[in-house]
Amino acid sequence: MKVAVVGATGLVGSKMLQVLTERNFPVTELIPVASEKSVGKEVTFKGKPYKVVNADTAISMKPDVALFSAGGSTSLEWAPKFAAAGITVIDNSSAWRMDPTKKLVVPEINGKTLTPEDKIIANPNCSTIQMVLVLNPLHEKYKINRVVVSTYQSVTGTGVKAVDQLMNERKGVEGEKAYAHRIDLNVIPQIDVFLDNGYTKEEMKMVKETIKIMGDDNIRVTATTVRIPVIGGHSESVNVAFDKEYELADVRAILEKTPGVIVVDDPSKQLYPMPKDAHEKDEVFVGRLRRDETQDKTLNMWIVADNLRKGAATNAVQIAEYLHAQKWI
Repeated sequence: MKVAVVGATGLVGSKMLQVLTERNFPVTELIPVASEKSVGKEVTFKGKPYKVVNADTAISMKPDVALFSAGGSTSLEWAPKFAAAGITVIDNSSAWRMDPTKKLVVPEINGKTLTPEDKIIANPNCSTIQMVLVLNPLHEKYKINRVVVSTYQSVTGTGVKAVDQLMNERKGVEGEKAYAHRIDLNVIPQIDVFLDNGYTKEEMKMVKETIKIMGDDNIRVTATTVRIPVIGGHSESVNVAFDKEYELADVRAILEKTPGVIVVDDPSKQLYPMPKDAHEKDEVFVGRLRRDETQDKTLNMWIVADNLRKGAATNAVQIAEYLHAQKWI
């Protein structure tokens, strides 16, 4: 089928091309799309060069599906135009996530809510995806009432400019800045802009998206999102309060059976998930499973995933795979 990747020259767009190749998605023709300044450049896909085109040209080429990763303003402007032309859009920006008329999808959790009529499908925030993939099977068994999450997020979540800032600082070279503060040998407790309630936009994304994906308005979520000088993975400390009592062995057994989740949890051997081990992997890793000794029916855990893969590109491709399996694209 014809597949357009909008934002093909960016970090996530490049990763989408890689994941499409690795997962053998049935691409007969690739349409790489980027801003006017990139039009005419070439990207390589499965050893073949493809010229970058603009969005208007891409629509005229009639792709079956378009994977968007070009920022919210681009998605707001162009996704409806692609959809109006009958093209299914899977959008990685925050533009459509909280739109009540659009599905917010992690395929393992709520892929079955999709229909052939869904022409703009939202891909959730990277930090939300890895958390809900672990939380959902536990919610089904024990019913979650509250989640407290603190994130430790890779600079790759910001983009190439942030990676360059980190590496420049590490080499002692002056360069363009993605952050207001130094990131190397530092931790920045701000991701995205601050809102009137004192939380950042990223923190409120985690709150609202978790509820929407898991389909339960009664789950209360509070988040603190933090940028750390790491390339290749987001980590999260998650405290979960359940309505029902649990056994730690049962929690471990549930997670070990959950598709897309790998339990790495052997403190005696210093085994626990770390971003370096999740790098370039599609699974979500969970460990440090332990009872919260200050509160009944409450669990602590540590969740790690590659934010450019399951947190972005892989989840989008998995949505496309689901649509293809249903013969909707």
